Amino acid sequence: MKIVIMGNSGSGKSTLARYVATECGLPLLDLDTVAWQPGKVAVPRDSVLAQQDVDSFCQRSAGWVVEGCYADLVAVTLPYDPLLLFLDPGTEVCLRNCQSRPWESHKYASPLAQNEMLPLLLAWVAAYETREGPLSLRGHVALYERYVGRKQRLREQLPASDILRGMLAFGA
Repeated sequence: MKIVIMGNSGSGKSTLARYVATECGLPLLDLDTVAWQPGKVAVPRDSVLAQQDVDSFCQRSAGWVVEGCYADLVAVTLPYDPLLLFLDPGTEVCLRNCQSRPWESHKYASPLAQNEMLPLLLAWVAAYETREGPLSLRGHVALYERYVGRKQRLREQLPASDILRGMLAFGA
């Protein structure tokens, strides 16, 4: 089973990816871990190195889960014929989820450091529909429409267990 999950920040990608990876015993790659320089907030890594890391991850296992908001990095997974899940519950849901997310210790040194970045995150999430590039709604839609493999766009937030049942029925 190969699954890639993309969507806006706060769309539920990480929650769903962790659930699916745990339930199915699959390795998980959070694209934030390859897109940014380690130990730095919002400092991008060289895109070629990030893409190489994604490709290497995909080659290592017969099955996996990859999640993130980077259409350019998600595109690296597509030659491996994954099920592409595009989580698109709407900006308001994403904003609410960001405001209630727990401390992300792999990104921030402390809950206080994460809370200090929250206003920037909320502004960035709110601009999803108007910004351009691989982190935008337009970028996600373009990648989703281009992909000829198995795919599903989820426009409402559902429990991870329901999504997994649907994926299994869908032939993931």
